Amino acid sequence: MPGPKPTPVEPDLHLPKSVDVVVIGGGIIGASTALELSERGASVLLCEKGHIAGEQSSRNWGWVRLGLRDPREIPLMLEAQQIWQDLDQRTGRQTGFARSGILFGASGKRDHANLERWMRHVEGLHTGAEMVSGAELDGLLPDNQSGLKVALHMPRDGRAEPQWAAPAIAEAARDKGACLMTNCAVRSVDVENGYVSGVFTERGRVACARVVLAGGAWSRLFAGNAGIDLPQLKVLNTVLRTSLVNGPETAIWSDDFAMRKRADGGYTIASGHENTVDIVPDSFRLALQFVPAFRQEWRSLRFRLSKRWAAEAGEDRTWLHTDVTPFEHCRVLDPEPSAKVLRRTWARARKGFPVLEQAEIVQSWAGLIDVTPDAIPVISSVDTMPGMFIATGFSGHGFGIGPGAGRLMADLVCETTPCVDPAAFRLSRFTDGSKVRPDPGY
Repeated sequence: MPGPKPTPVEPDLHLPKSVDVVVIGGGIIGASTALELSERGASVLLCEKGHIAGEQSSRNWGWVRLGLRDPREIPLMLEAQQIWQDLDQRTGRQTGFARSGILFGASGKRDHANLERWMRHVEGLHTGAEMVSGAELDGLLPDNQSGLKVALHMPRDGRAEPQWAAPAIAEAARDKGACLMTNCAVRSVDVENGYVSGVFTERGRVACARVVLAGGAWSRLFAGNAGIDLPQLKVLNTVLRTSLVNGPETAIWSDDFAMRKRADGGYTIASGHENTVDIVPDSFRLALQFVPAFRQEWRSLRFRLSKRWAAEAGEDRTWLHTDVTPFEHCRVLDPEPSAKVLRRTWARARKGFPVLEQAEIVQSWAGLIDVTPDAIPVISSVDTMPGMFIATGFSGHGFGIGPGAGRLMADLVCETTPCVDPAAFRLSRFTDGSKVRPDPGY
């Protein structure tokens, strides 16, 4: 089956000679950054090597969640939630956002006590977070046969449609004056006397004083060619969607599966805790930095040796701006979903909610998630290259937090007071002696 099809975004006809800011990457992070900058009066070029939202921004679960966030992400996610609630009106387009609520099941490592410990991070923030059970849980999850007895309920969390959201935001950025170029890879950054002076695209040079790298799974490769060490690996997640069925409005995340209602009446369903890690050369280069994350999440990771080893081992890691780059050889990452994960997840979901027996799988896909050693993003300037900024490594949390990340990135680029403290997301945390590891909040 083909992967998700985002709303098509037609490119502009002409590449500008000069802009204030070039944003590399047409996912939700890049699009949100472009919109924020354009609304502030900056001239912006958004360059995407393939098409808008072609990779993980259209392949994720579509969750807009505060629940069970790393505590360091909570302030930024609160900012993002405020943006989401007005995003349809702001863009003049549908994103599918709805505050449907999310339930996080108490079982396995996320037991009752751990969920209650996490709740302390949102005390006093008016999130409505509460533990639910009995009749209250049954009311939120009709037809529930999963065995779930208690859950953390986040009533202000919700969902949006990944195939709609990033294209809507990108088009809104164009409404505000941004130039959108698809099928136009940025090959490298042009640096003069240590400062960013432009970019080289496959269609020519564009002068600029600021560059934002929001390249998702490709960010490490691009940064490395620029001499920037960005520790980032890729994790594969498999997802399916169903035909229309009358099931619960509230999304649920359990050990066995995660599911949420779609705008088309079907469900997006994935494994609640199972991700595939392809062993690639970077797995060894970055092994020591990722040890704490691997130790914490080893039960949910399935390591394998696959054809991705050969694909990444054969990629150029350095090139000139006159060379054809890996970004042009592969316009869209479209990995194969795991058949085993699909079978197991679908069986568990139907057992948990028998109403799904009335539905069928109409599409399945996989996406490559950009992850950092501490599972929180880099949203930062690059100290060694003035004018260079990076927004990547969202570790599977990027869709919901994306509009907030775009706002914070724009604050940094414009050197205005940041909407939240950006210290936790600085690139230098990987080199300044900080203890780098995930924090589940319990």
